[in-house]
Amino acid sequence: MKGTDEQNQKIAMHVSTVSIAVNLLLSMGKLLAGIFGRSGAMISDAVHSASDVFSTVIVMVGVRISAKKSDTNHPYGHERLECVASIILATILLATGLGIGLGGLRTVLSGNYETLAVPGIMALAAAVISIAVKEWMYWYTRAAAKKINSGALMADAWHHRSDSLSSIGAFVGIAGSRMGYPVLDSVACLVISVFIAKAAYEIFMDAVDKMVDKACDAETEKEIREIVLKEEGVLGIDRLMTRLFGAKMYVDMEIAADGNKTLYETHDIAERVHDAIEKNFSEVKHCMVHVNPARTAEQKEQQKR
Repeated sequence: MKGTDEQNQKIAMHVSTVSIAVNLLLSMGKLLAGIFGRSGAMISDAVHSASDVFSTVIVMVGVRISAKKSDTNHPYGHERLECVASIILATILLATGLGIGLGGLRTVLSGNYETLAVPGIMALAAAVISIAVKEWMYWYTRAAAKKINSGALMADAWHHRSDSLSSIGAFVGIAGSRMGYPVLDSVACLVISVFIAKAAYEIFMDAVDKMVDKACDAETEKEIREIVLKEEGVLGIDRLMTRLFGAKMYVDMEIAADGNKTLYETHDIAERVHDAIEKNFSEVKHCMVHVNPARTAEQKEQQKR
């Protein structure tokens, strides 16, 4: 079970604070290693890590605003503002990737490879450290994002993973340059930009899906059906609609019950279904259950005619 909104916000803030501190240290270290180690790939990687700091700040703002309670102007809450934070993050990530890619492409197309500097061992060591640290940050942030069901925090986790992948590209490029192929340092920049662009696209599409009322995945809807049909008095499910609302979920459904029961009895059935859904799916923000009288086989046949 996931915690309360207040607990989830505290987790997100703590993880984001750790992320900012680590990225500040890492980006400064990689920048110095890139400058003194004469590696364009490492300097590009440092810029990527620096962009993580800004993106994490956006995540913190998005999570804090989305946790605000409903008010007169926003009766359904503010959860979708977390999606806005994810979209801004994806845009920053894409711009970073394009900038790195264009820089590498210019060097590759110039053809003046003999004038390129060969990166030093410091740049190579920085790439190895970056890979280890950013991969750890990915798993650390991802675990917290899954725990509190935060799209913005998950987007930040993938930002860490893209940085880890870019550091792998930087490592290969730097190592290749030191082996006598200096242009590979710039080729690494192009590879890094592709990974960054891919991560930006996935983050953007996930946020858009949550803003346009996309239905939950088939497995979640299957679980909802199974739980509802176990409730006493439920004879069937006539209709089930779900939609994502930021990190939350809305459920609207029509169930079938014995038409001879009293209004009080069918109301109790609907209440049990409502409570069962919210108990088993803590991400459900709102659940509406409508009760229809169950039709007999004869009534269904007459309806077809």
